[in-house]
Amino acid sequence: MEFLQQQEEIASFMRRLYDRGLTTTSGGNISLRVGENLFLVTASQTDKGRMRSEDVGLVDAAGNSLEPGFKVSMETGMHLSVYKTRPDVQAIVHAHPVFATAFGISGKTVNCNLMGEARAVCSEPAFAAYRLMGTQALAKVVALAAQKANIVLMQNHGVLAMGKSLLQAFDRLEVFEASAKLTFITGILGDGKSLTHEELKQIDALFK
Repeated sequence: MEFLQQQEEIASFMRRLYDRGLTTTSGGNISLRVGENLFLVTASQTDKGRMRSEDVGLVDAAGNSLEPGFKVSMETGMHLSVYKTRPDVQAIVHAHPVFATAFGISGKTVNCNLMGEARAVCSEPAFAAYRLMGTQALAKVVALAAQKANIVLMQNHGVLAMGKSLLQAFDRLEVFEASAKLTFITGILGDGKSLTHEELKQIDALFK
């Protein structure tokens, strides 16, 4: 995929996040590994519902913008820390879906073992303790959590999902939010049953 196509793909997924109600106008950011020590990342202070390819810029591994005048997302350091920790990750989607974020605020667990799709797509999420947005402290705790899972639920902040492609990262975040809704609803209804250990093993074996 050519560079301009990659920029448009990122912008398209950000608009999709907004259209699906998974983030707000000012919230969330997306990045993509595009070369050795080169990354595309969404700009700071942009309308997420109307993001364009020119709102996606190139940075190096230190977070320096390689395009004059381009203001990178304040969470660029967090993305880069995850990429450094997880060389297998090619794309990161970070947003603030309401139900999943509510679980992070409450310190409660999102159950991804209620249906097969959630187990296959999300597996077991990790949790990162609260740190101030845009700081190295946040980047550090999220990168540490990212070593254990492909989804990180961030206390009083939101969700970060990783993948080998933008689609996979987006899919993980979207299914995780659906799992948070299911966890909430089944908690109200009562008698919600998770898949058994043997059933989870069968699902895991399908996607090794």
